[in-house]
Amino acid sequence: MTTRVSRAPAISVRGIGKSYSGVPVLRDVDLDIAPGEVHGLVGENGAGKSTLLKIVGGAIRADQGTISFDGEQVSIGRPRDAIAHGVSLISQEGALVPALSVLDNVFLARWSHRASLIRGRADRRRLDELKELTGFAVDPDERVDRLPIGAQQQVEILRSLARGARVLAMDEPTAVLSEHEKENLLGLIRRLAAAGTTVILVSHFLDEVLAVADRITVLRDGALVRTGPAAETSPRELVAHMVGREIDVLYPDPSPVPAEAPVVLRARGLRRGLVRGVDLEVRAGEILGIAGLVGSGRTETLRLLFGADRAAEGVVEVDGVTLHRHTPRQAMAAGMALVPESRKEQGLVMVRSVAENVALSSLPERRVGPFVNRPGERAAVGGIATSVDIRAANPAAAIETLSGGNQQKALFAKWLLRSPRVLLVDEPTRGVDVAAKTQIHHLITGLAADGMAVVCVSSEIEELLALSHRVLVLRHGEPVGEYPRGTTPEVVIAAAFGDDDEGASS
Repeated sequence: MTTRVSRAPAISVRGIGKSYSGVPVLRDVDLDIAPGEVHGLVGENGAGKSTLLKIVGGAIRADQGTISFDGEQVSIGRPRDAIAHGVSLISQEGALVPALSVLDNVFLARWSHRASLIRGRADRRRLDELKELTGFAVDPDERVDRLPIGAQQQVEILRSLARGARVLAMDEPTAVLSEHEKENLLGLIRRLAAAGTTVILVSHFLDEVLAVADRITVLRDGALVRTGPAAETSPRELVAHMVGREIDVLYPDPSPVPAEAPVVLRARGLRRGLVRGVDLEVRAGEILGIAGLVGSGRTETLRLLFGADRAAEGVVEVDGVTLHRHTPRQAMAAGMALVPESRKEQGLVMVRSVAENVALSSLPERRVGPFVNRPGERAAVGGIATSVDIRAANPAAAIETLSGGNQQKALFAKWLLRSPRVLLVDEPTRGVDVAAKTQIHHLITGLAADGMAVVCVSSEIEELLALSHRVLVLRHGEPVGEYPRGTTPEVVIAAAFGDDDEGASS
């Protein structure tokens, strides 16, 4: 890939610094990004990547330093300042209006006409053009809060393009996409850059960054440690720069399942909504992976197993006992735990402390009448936090102040305090850095080795195949094949798309 060169960089930051509560997040960062360049930003959680991106996109204000666009120093303090200079920030948190339609969100406050009838016709045509350009298939009239997370992100990209953005600042844009959607988005990024759009890409997926970026900048502990051409860099070199040392980026092998291991979790004929007749069994010490495209019913299957959604048909058994009137409370009492796909929306109370979040699911066990045994809680939380390596300066700190990797480990810790028999995990390493990802992989395989039954959903096919003893593929809510360990990603992806001819076990 040829690096694009320009006399004046599209973006130039000098001496950028940012601190929170006296703790530096960015330290004197200097960086130039050329017009039409895809520039990757990588680093561990807490390295300052997203903070730098948000400063450029106007979501937060730098404490020190300057920003220049096309050689002219500018003042960026709000998103509208960045938008006025052609910069559009697409963050992990999202910035859509949930109760409005796709069309309303794409053209919010930027309608072509005031009259609603004329406005609708003109902007629908423009949206159709953008959908054709991007390959996105979202319904213009669908409310955003009824869309899956991946489709919501597509709406944000469409809105940025509708604004005529010259710079796209993208924070983990592929984290919630299927393999097919990822490939489409990476292709779109290449086309936009070729047409002159500058793209700043923050991602934990190093192979994707290497595949699409012209140059890559590595941040560590808030400081810029390296910028260089992607074509001259390997994943191992990036990891070494990110963490300051060489680490093993290979997946751990799960321990063999003993031949006499009993079936711990069994489901028969689960049906509701997208899910249409799912059967599965998981033995003690076994990791069952569930693969499929977005909309295949992966997450919905986990929710039915846990009782978060009530099945219209079918039964769930734990250790041979049927869960009647299946609810999350009953599932928890039977020894089940669910790590959901969105830790911020479904798993953690972001404004509460680390200790409170970790203790939440097992709170009744330490309640004495209307009171909580605080010393017992501190001891329990401290022990599990150490075992999963949650790195927090103070357990009393709000969990929103932790990096994504430490938040994810806290979510695991919350359930492990209950010593579950069955662990259901949805996207176990979404939005975490490479070091935390390795820790979580070892945590999952270690729990299985100790006899826990694990069901894992992941959009990363390689992760799923590496961690699982078996992989069940869903398509349109139905099981279409089960594949043993050692199956190639191409076979599983073909099954998910409906192109499989062989390789699945009955």
